[in-house]
Amino acid sequence: VQLQASGGGLVQPGGSLRLSCAASGRFFSPNVMGWYRRAPGKQRDLVASITSGGSSTYTDSVKGRFTISRDNAKNTVYLQMNSLKPEDTAVYYCKADNRFDGRPYWGQGTLVTVSS
Repeated sequence: VQLQASGGGLVQPGGSLRLSCAASGRFFSPNVMGWYRRAPGKQRDLVASITSGGSSTYTDSVKGRFTISRDNAKNTVYLQMNSLKPEDTAVYYCKADNRFDGRPYWGQGTLVTVSS
């Protein structure tokens, strides 16, 4: 099973980025998919998650600015990030829970830097 994340980069405050994470592998069917982030010197925390049925949750600090979505046919999850702030700077990781074995699988992380 592989999760390939992409879309990170350097953006100015107030800007936007869209992260993507494509999951693939044998005997893999993602249930809940999500995005986490680890800011410098901090632990990895949940940013947003989405079920296969489309129900989503967000951490309070990104509500109204970030939108999580997924394409079940492509086993891909997205994170649209708008109105970015310097405090959003972090390595972002995607995660998917496999229906077949119940295990979580992680992507490699993509760096988002918000700075002027």
